[in-house]
Amino acid sequence: MPASRRLAAIIAERHRAHRLLYGGHDPGVCAGNVGAQVQWLLGYPDKALAIGAEALAFAERIAHPLSFEIALLYDAMLHVNRGAPELTLQRLGTAEALAADQRLAFMLEPRLMHGGALNLQGAFADAVAYLREGLAGRLGTTRLRPYGLALLADALAQQGEHAAALAAVMEGLEAQERMGQRLWDAELHRLEGVALVGLNRLDDGQGAFEEALGVARRQQAKSYELRAATSLARFWDEQGRRAEARNLLAPVYGWFTEGFDTPDLKEARALLEELG
Repeated sequence: MPASRRLAAIIAERHRAHRLLYGGHDPGVCAGNVGAQVQWLLGYPDKALAIGAEALAFAERIAHPLSFEIALLYDAMLHVNRGAPELTLQRLGTAEALAADQRLAFMLEPRLMHGGALNLQGAFADAVAYLREGLAGRLGTTRLRPYGLALLADALAQQGEHAAALAAVMEGLEAQERMGQRLWDAELHRLEGVALVGLNRLDDGQGAFEEALGVARRQQAKSYELRAATSLARFWDEQGRRAEARNLLAPVYGWFTEGFDTPDLKEARALLEELG
């Protein structure tokens, strides 16, 4: 066994009692879950994938059911963010089986991730149903509510229900304000832009895209910056501002060094090729 693995095993054993103190789950697993999400936000999708896999493996190795369940749900969320619906659904299926076998309650609302996976698969009506059910449940009122509302807004916009999508965005922004969160600000403002453009409120839509871009840059959230830049570049292209669109998107895309097989980066590259 490599020295790093031996050290990790020693530390895990030494601090196993922390699982009973730290919200009922292992702090090492939790650190891995959060680390994976942060790496994705910072623009490192492949590093995020590796850290998430390590957190899952660690949770399974220590044989602590609640820690393993939470790691599965966070990994499912990571795969939604990375655009991998099949892996999302695999993680959710394992989590549901574990919860049933161990008689565990869920700590995060799984229907939010399930709805996100269905949205990625193009099953927009089913995605909306799952997301609305999840948001209406007890766990849908907790810290992931703004995330669920962002997914709902996306699914509604994909169906052309732009007024309903805008309402979901506004609720998501209000929920973030109430909870003191800022994690999904950039994505919510980007989806606000999508909804406003769909309602033919073009100036307001551009303003929302620019706000999304500004928030992402201030937060150094490169993955959300790429999405915002792609949306704004596409909007400018449709307005005949092709050179501005390319000048905006090219340096953001060029910053990335990994994750080129993810849908976000593929979409940005395809748009750049269209822009010439």
